Amino acid sequence: MKKFLVLLVTISFWSCNSQTALSPVDVAKVVVKSFYTQDNETLKKHTTYESYESFMTVQALLSAEEEKDLNFNIINEKSDEGIAWIEFTSSYSDTPETFKLISKNGQWKVTEKKANEKAPFK
Repeated sequence: MKKFLVLLVTISFWSCNSQTALSPVDVAKVVVKSFYTQDNETLKKHTTYESYESFMTVQALLSAEEEKDLNFNIINEKSDEGIAWIEFTSSYSDTPETFKLISKNGQWKVTEKKANEKAPFK
């Protein structure tokens, strides 16, 4: 009985941990790093189809960078009803970048901005 209880607790703990959704900021960090290091499997997992295709188009023009300390700094962040905006700087770019994220099936994904759509803090 004791072995069964230990097994049940272990499985429950593992199950809860594996389903923990990343925050919009964490997703933005993952996307930036995976884009510049060309970890496309990870990039695809954290972006919408349209956004992934756009990243692939741009990535084709660049060479992979060495993995380095991300130095991810948030400038602005806003989240409301399944949409989040993150403005940030990182060691991979000299200028601030802005990501729009949407919540799909409980997970945040970087998505494309609509034409003429502006971040709510600009």
